[in-house]
Amino acid sequence: MNAHRFTLAGASLALLPSGALYWAEHRVLAVSDLHLGRSERFARNAGALLPPYELRDTLARLEADLDATGAAQVICLGDSFDDHAAAGGLDAAAQGWLTRLIAGRDWVWIEGNHDPGPTGLAGSHRAALRLGPLTFRHIARPEAQGEVSGHYHPKARIAAGGRARARPCLLVDSARAILPAYGTYTGGLRSDDAALAALMGPEALAVMTGDPPRAIPMPR
Repeated sequence: MNAHRFTLAGASLALLPSGALYWAEHRVLAVSDLHLGRSERFARNAGALLPPYELRDTLARLEADLDATGAAQVICLGDSFDDHAAAGGLDAAAQGWLTRLIAGRDWVWIEGNHDPGPTGLAGSHRAALRLGPLTFRHIARPEAQGEVSGHYHPKARIAAGGRARARPCLLVDSARAILPAYGTYTGGLRSDDAALAALMGPEALAVMTGDPPRAIPMPR
């Protein structure tokens, strides 16, 4: 499997092409910002009709990563659903799919700003999770060390073939890793935004998703 391997707080981690993070020592797969049900929320709140494929596409990639890694624990780093109504409004097929993915695994839902509380699905619901040297939460804290978070949907832009191309990316330095958004309809925040520049050290890398993932100095 193509992956970008790196160490954070002594933990050996790998960013998969999809944007998921795998910690082989503990058989942990971490994903952030799935935003399941975004097309349903848009239709419900704004009347905007988006192609209703984002949920199936996101779950298909998640299932493929689980099959490839054999992960025993899954940590969803918040904003797994676009809001509480989206979590409760999944159709029977999506509910069944999620139930099959969760079955037999230690599944942890970290609270996000879009879904700050239990969703009614199986698994445990936490504000944050400490595992070994790492702390998993939704939004990075400037003083944290060994932190894995999401929230910002980071993207990096590079020039290729005479054009600028942007890709979701992992941002990582000696203190933290900020995961890209895993969901299909998520947008992104450029890595040179002040909010991200303030969190990341001068040695930070941006690891762009894709097969294989590509690491570059974090654009500032």
